[in-house]
Order: sequence, then C-alpha cells, then structure tokens
Amino acid sequence: MSPSVDIDIASCRTVGAALRVAAAHLTATGVPDAAVDARHIVAHALGIERAALLLMPEHAIDAGAQGRIAGALARRMAREPVSRIIGVRAFHGLSLEIGPETLDPRPDTETVVTVAIELAAEIRRADAGPLRILDLGTGSGAIALALLAALPDAEATATDISPAALAVAERNAERHGLAGRIRFIRSHWLEGVAGTYHLLVANPPYIPSAEIAGLEPEVAHWEPCASLDGGPDGLDAYRAILGETRRVLAPEGWAVFEVGHDQAADVAALAAGHGLVPAPADWAALRDLGGYTRCVAVATPRRN
Repeated sequence: MSPSVDIDIASCRTVGAALRVAAAHLTATGVPDAAVDARHIVAHALGIERAALLLMPEHAIDAGAQGRIAGALARRMAREPVSRIIGVRAFHGLSLEIGPETLDPRPDTETVVTVAIELAAEIRRADAGPLRILDLGTGSGAIALALLAALPDAEATATDISPAALAVAERNAERHGLAGRIRFIRSHWLEGVAGTYHLLVANPPYIPSAEIAGLEPEVAHWEPCASLDGGPDGLDAYRAILGETRRVLAPEGWAVFEVGHDQAADVAALAAGHGLVPAPADWAALRDLGGYTRCVAVATPRRN
C-alpha cells in the first residue's frame, strides 16, 4: 500500500516550506537522496528549472501546485523513481522522455557512450565513410542519440522489440533534432537487421532471473521486466547477439556492451568463442564511476 499523504503540503505557502516538508517525508520513508528528489518534485510541479528554486524560497505556491506536489510525493514515497514521475531523464547531456516500456537510462550506461566515442576515432582511421551505428534494444534511444549528438558525421539504426519504446525513441530523436540521422526498426536483437555497421552498441538485460525480486524497489517494481531479465545466468541476450554479431559488423568494427558488475569476463569469453577479439580488460574506459568493469568491447578480426 502506498504511504498516506495527509502530508502537510497544504500548509506549505512557499517554495522553501514545500521543499522542507517534501524532503522530510521522503527521508522518513527511506527514499535515497531525499533532498534531491524533493527539488525535482517541487520544480516539476511548478514548471520551473531546479536551479531556479534556490532563488525563490519565499515564492508563494497555490493550491494547484500543492496538489501536484502531494501527488508526486505520494508516488515517490511508494518508491516510483522520480524520473518516471516527471517523465524525463538526463543522459549524457540530453533530456530524454522515458515511458513504461523503456528502461530508465542511468549514469553507468554513459560508460558505453564514452567507450564508443573513443572507438569511433579508431574506426575512422580504417574507414573514411560515414560512421554507421547499430543500437540494439534502444528503449528511449539514449545510447544512439547520445552518440549522434557527439559524432556529427554518424548515422544510426536503432532497434527494439517494443513498438511503444520505439515511439518514445522517435520522439526523443525529434526533440533533439536528430531524426534525420537515425532510423528505427522493430526487431528482436539482430533478427530483422540487414547491412553492416562500424559500431554496435547495446545495453541488454543482464540480471539473472532469480535476482530481480531482490533489487531496489525502484528497479524491481518499475522497470520493464523484459529490460532486466537476462535468463538463469544473466547472459541469454549476449548469447543471442554475439551469435550474429560478425554478420553485421564491418571489418575492424567494434561492438560495445554494457554488462553487470561481475559479468565482463564471461561476456568476453562468449565473444571470443564467436571469433571476436575483446579489448584489453584493463582498459580504464571500460570501468564505471564505482570502478567496476561496466563494458565489454569486442572487435572483428583485423584484415591480413
């Protein structure tokens, strides 16, 4: 049952008071980063940027804003992620719409973008044509769109099995003026994909099925299960993708995968078994901010 919200928001007449009350209730229900989420909620309810809140602590709020704050606060106290409440997530400098059928992109996934951008320079030395990117399981389009924003000469194809997710990704591409350089296709991994690409990127589901229920409620209860469930050992999607990766990668092309914090060696071994060449495991770019190896990068063999 969601926590009761006979909260004192109705007694809050100013922005500063609403922020204090919201943070206190979030803290009391064990929500991490309560003060940060309170700022997101109040700013969204008022239709302003979070930074502006600091300049207007005495700004009066009306009953409509109080109601919006209380409603959003109730949802966050029930552990719905704040990004889902406000409907957007910041990712690699882009503001992205998310929805019920898209994964909520997180900072760990930006590691994939960083690695792919570094590899793009190497690919250009081998192939002077436009950089062709394939993003599998695109969801909100986060990885593909971040790469297009950073690589003005690139073009992308993005796939997803969910029509609803593809619709969100298309809107995000339009929002950021990138729709002319990306096409979207409905496909289960590589089943409907033709042509060859310089870069393949993916954040496939990698949580072992039995572990999903024990995740933080923001993940276990609110993320689409299909975006989390990697099968008994978490590696089912990698097996499906790696079996066909060489078919779609250009000579000396690269595939970059997000992996679970303890899966890098297993995914690299799967790739090697399909004739792909893993990047050195000690490459610092593959690690996330917590020091875990968050990416595996593998290449097609070099030409003789």
